[in-house]
Amino acid sequence: MHRGTAKPQRARPEVLSVSLCVGKMTAQEVRLCGLLLREHFGEVVEKVGTHLVKNGAQNLRTIIHETGLSLDLIKKSLCVLVQHGVCVFRSGRRGPGSPTEYRTCPDLILRILRYPRYIYTAKTLYGDTGELIIEELLQRGHMTMSGTVKTVADRLTQNMEEGRSMDYNEVTSAFSKLVETHFLQRCPPMAAAAAKTDTATPATPATPGTPAAPVSTTLPTPESFPDCYKVPHVTLIGRGKRQLSTEDGEDQRNAKRPKLDTENHGDEGIYWQVNFERFHLHFRDQAIIGAVANKLDQTSSEIVRTMLRMSEVTTLPTATCTKPLSANEIFKSLPATYNIPRPILDQYLTLLVDDPMEFVGKAGESGGGMYVVNLNRALANLARATLESVVQERFGSRSARIFRLLLRKRHLEQKQVEDFAMIPAKEAKDMLYTLLSQNLVQLQEIPKTPDYAPSRTFYLYTVNQLPTARMLLQNSFKTVANLIERRLFESSNSKRLLEKSQRIEAILASLQASGAEPEQLTEVEEMITAPEKQQLESLRLHINKLDSAENQVDETIFLLESYVNSTATSTS
Repeated sequence: MHRGTAKPQRARPEVLSVSLCVGKMTAQEVRLCGLLLREHFGEVVEKVGTHLVKNGAQNLRTIIHETGLSLDLIKKSLCVLVQHGVCVFRSGRRGPGSPTEYRTCPDLILRILRYPRYIYTAKTLYGDTGELIIEELLQRGHMTMSGTVKTVADRLTQNMEEGRSMDYNEVTSAFSKLVETHFLQRCPPMAAAAAKTDTATPATPATPGTPAAPVSTTLPTPESFPDCYKVPHVTLIGRGKRQLSTEDGEDQRNAKRPKLDTENHGDEGIYWQVNFERFHLHFRDQAIIGAVANKLDQTSSEIVRTMLRMSEVTTLPTATCTKPLSANEIFKSLPATYNIPRPILDQYLTLLVDDPMEFVGKAGESGGGMYVVNLNRALANLARATLESVVQERFGSRSARIFRLLLRKRHLEQKQVEDFAMIPAKEAKDMLYTLLSQNLVQLQEIPKTPDYAPSRTFYLYTVNQLPTARMLLQNSFKTVANLIERRLFESSNSKRLLEKSQRIEAILASLQASGAEPEQLTEVEEMITAPEKQQLESLRLHINKLDSAENQVDETIFLLESYVNSTATSTS
């Protein structure tokens, strides 16, 4: 093996932290949580939420003392956070009778970034009705089924032609489908949740001088209750009502206020929320299907889609692979539009099993062959492709070639990298040191003697995929936070112009509803000058680009998070 004459510089050690509901978070995650809370709930809620993210569980007195806010503002902020499920409260750690403590779940705050994707997925699967149901529940945290149906029916009726309206039964049907497919779930009942928490403490009083046993901090999950996906019988008959529009967008402001409904529909006290984990499983499956389509062809991806659809109910979210399916079952479950003969299906399954990506594995020979989708292996390959893409975009195709080479060969000396990658020695050395300085490549020293003399030490380059993915995940959090800050800055700089545009649009909508003359409409439109229109168009284009970039980075965050979490569950 080649021995170097000079000792290369070591890469800086990474300091990583795991993002858990009760664990410490990195500075980038805390910053992103604060920006998301400020954008959706305001600065006061951001201050309270960020304080709880940084300091963990605290009682009301401590929050007041350390934030310097008034009791009324803190109570309202905590109500908002609890309403949206990002804050929970439990008895104090000292046992029964101690002050109630509040703590946030940072992972759920970061889900706010993915709200547009949840809504778009619901629209793709269940149309406009499903889209509005998910949107209402995300905006309000949790709602009853009857309240959601009425609100969505009214919104759909508002956008229909005059004389038409949306029937409550149609919205109820879409709501039931979302529950059946587990995209919606009941909120854990507070009384039952309190009972489950109280069972963690002993019923017998503690002896004098002995500290009380701490209350369990384990949160009851919605799935731990038997009626989590049971749709109640709701007596709701009627159609959506059209809201009369008024000037200055008064109807929009009133739409955000919850309407008091004194009628009983049979679902009082039963609240529903969005099941984020079910959406994440759908996103994971779509990513796997898309990767198979890009690597092989559309027919292969349809076979994998069928396997995932058949096993989505029987496979646990943390499973490393799906339940085994026989080739006969897969053949019967294929869509009718894919008229694939059985021998051709067997060839496709063999091709999927033999593919180096290992998305599909063979688990047995009964029933014409038993096949599984290797979920963790698929996530690892998707994360690997993401890392390779990042290296190529930042450092060029030759650096990406070196990176892929190290991923495949595991450990290589500099001379071996030059030979295998067919890159000149000087260029290969510069690229390796650049990747080393960015912590994308690691250097392992293997000494021949205990003194670590450079002339008697082998220096092997390698890529550790998991730490590299974690580092890229933190960089992605930083990127999204920068994009949000930039978008908020652009909006605040043009705040006056945006408010003027909104007022004029509200006036135009009111005039059109009242049947105004075209001359009046033209006169109102001319209140915005040509330079202002150009400035508005440029601003909207810029903000749309920032929004699109946020969504694209979030897709990278999702893939890397899924990969990191899958490795954590497989090793535990």
